[in-house]
Amino acid sequence: MVSHLAIQREYPKASPSIRRYRTGEEKALFEIYYSAIHLVARRDYSPEQIQAWAPQYLNTAVWENHMRVINPFVAELHGQLVGYADLQSNGYIDHFFVSGHHPRLGIGTSLMRHVLARAAEQEMTELTANVSLTAQPFFEKFGFVIVAERQTKVRGVVIPNALMRRICT
Repeated sequence: MVSHLAIQREYPKASPSIRRYRTGEEKALFEIYYSAIHLVARRDYSPEQIQAWAPQYLNTAVWENHMRVINPFVAELHGQLVGYADLQSNGYIDHFFVSGHHPRLGIGTSLMRHVLARAAEQEMTELTANVSLTAQPFFEKFGFVIVAERQTKVRGVVIPNALMRRICT
């Protein structure tokens, strides 16, 4: 496994290309999701919560269908998918994940700027997301505020998060 410092030396503050997801990339998106939760969110959640939130094996058909439905933007760096985020027509961000193998490189910032630009183009008045404890400070940097703290049950395990909102002007 490559260390975070080695990655940061190789890709200092990366500038990924952002594009729409393509059918066939679902497995790579799952790997991003899984690594973000197991390598980064683990500092804020128990092993039981991490396992419930991102089990090693999910129903592949359900995952693939969900990716097609949310139709996320993907961040690509040197030919590798390193993050993804969606923006639904009602302003809801369902998924926002950066690979746990590529933290603190500016990938999340690039994705968020892209999402905010698309929201502005669509003249959205507000954005909402259910945000993990780990991601809340990141979302706050972009003007999101906590509307309600939640205790979401996933596979029988309570996983705290917060409904966050950003008013667009």
